[in-house]
Amino acid sequence: MKILHIETSSKNCSVAISDGEKILCLCEEVSENYKQSESLHTYVKWALEGAKLTLKDIESVSLGKGPGSYTGLRIGASSAKGFCYGLQIPLIATNSLETMIEPFLNKDYDLIIPLIDARRMEVYSAVFDGNLGEMISATEAKILDENSYQEYQDKKILFVGDGAKKAKEILQLENAEFNETVYPSAKYLIKKAVEKYNRQEFEDVAYFEPFYLKDFQGVKKKKSEE
Repeated sequence: MKILHIETSSKNCSVAISDGEKILCLCEEVSENYKQSESLHTYVKWALEGAKLTLKDIESVSLGKGPGSYTGLRIGASSAKGFCYGLQIPLIATNSLETMIEPFLNKDYDLIIPLIDARRMEVYSAVFDGNLGEMISATEAKILDENSYQEYQDKKILFVGDGAKKAKEILQLENAEFNETVYPSAKYLIKKAVEKYNRQEFEDVAYFEPFYLKDFQGVKKKKSEE
C-alpha cells in the first residue's frame, strides 16, 4: 500500500512516502520560522517525485494530528483532508508525540517522555513505557517547574523534543537524559499508519479536527484577575 505521511505539528515540516512499512522518500526541514505554509506542498511534490509515484498512486494519507503548533496542525490537516477528498482515499491520524519515541524504544530507558515546546515554560507532553512504547500518562499541556515528573524520580528517563532544553534547566531528576534535537517526523508515522490501515482504523474526513490541546494546567487566576 502506498501511503503519504504528513507531519506539521512542530518546527519540522515533514513529508514521507511509504510502500507498506518501507520508506520510499522523505522530505523535511526544521525551521524556527515554521515553514509549513510555504513548504508543505513543495515537499509533497518532491517526495512523490523521489518515490517515482503520482498522487493517483496514493492509497491513504497519514497525518500527525498533534498536539503542537496551532497553525502547523491546521495547515497539515487541511492539506491531508484535501488529498483524501480529492482522491477518495482514507485518512489515518496518529498522536504526534508517539512519533518521537520510536527511535529510542528498547534502549534501556524505563520511560520516554516527549516534550514539544509551547511557550514560556509550557510543553505538550505524554509518558511512554521505554520498552513497549505504551502510553502510561495521557497527553497533556503542562507548565514545567522543579517538581514536574518527581513521581518518576527512581526511573531512568529520556526526555526528547525541543521542550527538553528548558526541562533540563529546571528538572531535579538524577536519572534523566535529555535530547532536544528530536522532532515529530513523517518517517515515524509509517509503522503506526500501516497498523491502523490494516485495522481499517480511519478518520471521518468530513469531521476530523487536529488535536490542538490548547488548555494548560497552571496556577488559578485570582478573582481580581478573571
